[in-house]
Amino acid sequence: MKLLVACLLIVLFAMIAKTFLFSFRFQSPSDYTETGPEFDLTTHLSGEILSEGLIFGPNGKMTNSFVAKMVGTWEGDSGTLTEEFTYSNGKSQNRKWFLTLGPGNTFTATADDLVGEGQGIISGSTVQLTYEIILPQESGGHTLQATDWMYLTANGAIINKSEMRKFGLKVAELVATMRPN
Repeated sequence: MKLLVACLLIVLFAMIAKTFLFSFRFQSPSDYTETGPEFDLTTHLSGEILSEGLIFGPNGKMTNSFVAKMVGTWEGDSGTLTEEFTYSNGKSQNRKWFLTLGPGNTFTATADDLVGEGQGIISGSTVQLTYEIILPQESGGHTLQATDWMYLTANGAIINKSEMRKFGLKVAELVATMRPN
């Protein structure tokens, strides 16, 4: 009996360790410092960009897909990224991000559906952005904590992975590609 309890505790500890120590959520910008090519917001989020992606619900099943046309413009350390989404369920959405470069590879981001300012950091070939987003009323109007990671590939495409959480629990995930149009 003691052996069974010990084995169950080890399995439980391993599951908790995997969830909290070895998951998407716990990667750090410092993990990517030496990676390349270098991600430059003013270059890689500039001009016309085409994005295609999938949205997954809390059970891991795909709930929607989308195509987004984006346009990035920069003036000095300030930029905008305008997004026009068309979803597979027939709905559309427009968003405009306002980006401001800060000291040391940091930046801030705001948009109409964000609470306050998002905080970003650029590290090697990656960008991490954390923020709180307010879902549209037809999607429940919930405020979610979002973590976006963008990974620049050698050919200039960007792979974007995002997790949205409520009370610490993952409720949605997004995976998308972004490339110059």
